[in-house]
Amino acid sequence: MNDTVIIESLKSRFFLDPQHAKVLVVGLGITGMSVARFLQRLGFSFAIIDSRDKPPLIDSFFQHSPDVAVFTGGFDDAAFQVATHLIVSPGVSLHEQSISKAIANGANIVSDIDLFACSVNVPIVAITGSNGKSTVTTMLGDMATAAGKRVAIGGNLGTPALDLLAHNAELYVLELSSFQLERTSVLNAAAATVLNVSADHLDRHADIAEYAEEKQRVYQGDGVMVINIDDVLVAAMREEGRKVLSFSIKGEADFSLAYQGDTEYLMYQQSPLMALAELPLEGRHNAANALAALALGVAVGLDVTALCSALKVFKGLEHRMQRVAQIHGITWVNDSKATNIGACIAALEGYDRKVILIAGGDAKGADMHELTPVVQEKTKGVVLMGKDAHLIAYALADCVPVHRADNMVQAVQIAASLASAGDSVLLSPACASLDQYKNYQDRGNQFAQAVLALVA
Repeated sequence: MNDTVIIESLKSRFFLDPQHAKVLVVGLGITGMSVARFLQRLGFSFAIIDSRDKPPLIDSFFQHSPDVAVFTGGFDDAAFQVATHLIVSPGVSLHEQSISKAIANGANIVSDIDLFACSVNVPIVAITGSNGKSTVTTMLGDMATAAGKRVAIGGNLGTPALDLLAHNAELYVLELSSFQLERTSVLNAAAATVLNVSADHLDRHADIAEYAEEKQRVYQGDGVMVINIDDVLVAAMREEGRKVLSFSIKGEADFSLAYQGDTEYLMYQQSPLMALAELPLEGRHNAANALAALALGVAVGLDVTALCSALKVFKGLEHRMQRVAQIHGITWVNDSKATNIGACIAALEGYDRKVILIAGGDAKGADMHELTPVVQEKTKGVVLMGKDAHLIAYALADCVPVHRADNMVQAVQIAASLASAGDSVLLSPACASLDQYKNYQDRGNQFAQAVLALVA
């Protein structure tokens, strides 16, 4: 779409007019930077505000945009009072007092995803969920490429949505978080899915019902709803009169698992697509991810044979059930991306035998008692570390042997002392990482380093 058409779309949907709008971009992270580039291209005047004294990207921003007003070190009410439109980055809560007050006074909330949706006229696939969304997004991107499509993937994963516009794609695949969806109002994806809903981000959402409600916004519009019927909260999101494709690893669905003879297959309706054993990923939760990706691909008309060919060579993502090493017969698996309870549960449920679990970090307000049944069933011991280790220890009291560690090196050494040949040690923290690490990648990398140090 050319810029004139995009501006007309923004005017009609948000009264966002370059001549009259007073836009305040809240947050100067990678999303805020992408918004700034987009607004500059279209000729909008805007200012930026960030609560940090020196946002990490501010020097780079000033090099390219020295004339844009940037306010740092807090949220000054005066900046919000003059704004007609707020574009709030996902990392900033809409419940911030200055933002709430501006909304109450009539300021329009527009998200970067809204701006993106107004700027494309080719299909968008939108993917959200508590767990698996990065895997499914990347998986579907590979599948679409194999099917001959010019595809761009991003959003909450990797490249911000607005920066994808430069790719001139035939298909966009977006991973979206609940924070992005809560402030998005005009997305109309050709196909969308909520992969699952489990307790996460309850430090930002009032309860799991509100969290699920924000996730459900991915289905706005009239595109194909891809529904996980194994998840009660997701199954309840089905809308009458909409085209629906379902998936399940537990029962009958449009996309499911079923045996033919001694072989278990990924199925589309009654037709086998590929043997489950040909999927090169650990854990049955990854079978669910593959079924979701297949359903989304079929929903937007991609060739099923090409989709399956891509699945057979998909190696997964770093820090997501990633095999680090096998040492003295012990398999070490890095699932540092498991930053919530649901991800940890999914990882554990994928094992047929008991494992040693390394967990802990920032629980983000989640109830750790939800871990108890699966930990009791699937682990022979747990090593805990981080800010909320005591909460997990309390939840797991008398369930399995629990050990405490001060750092990752110590956690790995304790796990090594507990494990025997044939065992797996799984880092699947069920918590965020920022209490001890830069991010979950840093946590996963330190785990890998500590494991490899065992050899030395």
